[in-house]
Amino acid sequence: MKEQMEKEQVEKEQPEKEQPEKKDKKDRKALHELKEKCDALTAQVAEKDAALAKEKDDYIRLMAEFENFRRRSAKERLELIETASEKIILDLLPVIDDFERALKALGESEDNSSAKQGTELIYNKLNAVLTSKGLKKIEAVGAEFDVDMMEAVAQFPAADPEQKGKVIDTVQNGYKLGEKVIRYAKVVVAQ
Repeated sequence: MKEQMEKEQVEKEQPEKEQPEKKDKKDRKALHELKEKCDALTAQVAEKDAALAKEKDDYIRLMAEFENFRRRSAKERLELIETASEKIILDLLPVIDDFERALKALGESEDNSSAKQGTELIYNKLNAVLTSKGLKKIEAVGAEFDVDMMEAVAQFPAADPEQKGKVIDTVQNGYKLGEKVIRYAKVVVAQ
């Protein structure tokens, strides 16, 4: 019996010795599983961070594009408002030319001073209205010839070398609406 008891005690001791090894293996296995889960979660976090960064970049680009669109639309709207009357003003420019010719003809004749005053009054009112809408006359006589605002219809030899390349006469006045040339001045240039 004594032997049997010793055997049982030895058996009890052996499982106790094996238990720390099994426990160590289980701990290592659990640690390995936790490490794998941690790596998987880290990979998911990195994936989500990359997706978030991409979405943030897309959002910033979209906002910038919208801001550019808004600015461009506002600019186009302002330009449209400024030049909305361009067609009507272009149609009225020949009327202004006729007024200027009539004033010149009335100035040369000695009679009908009341007709001259009435014509000047109407011309000045029409000119004031068009000026208030942004119409500006291009002053050409005596200025350097500028291809951006003038059209040369004739060239004459310059009497003075200082006049070379300058406008000596205007055949038809040019006009700008705001900063846009709506009719080029037709001029005579000294060469």
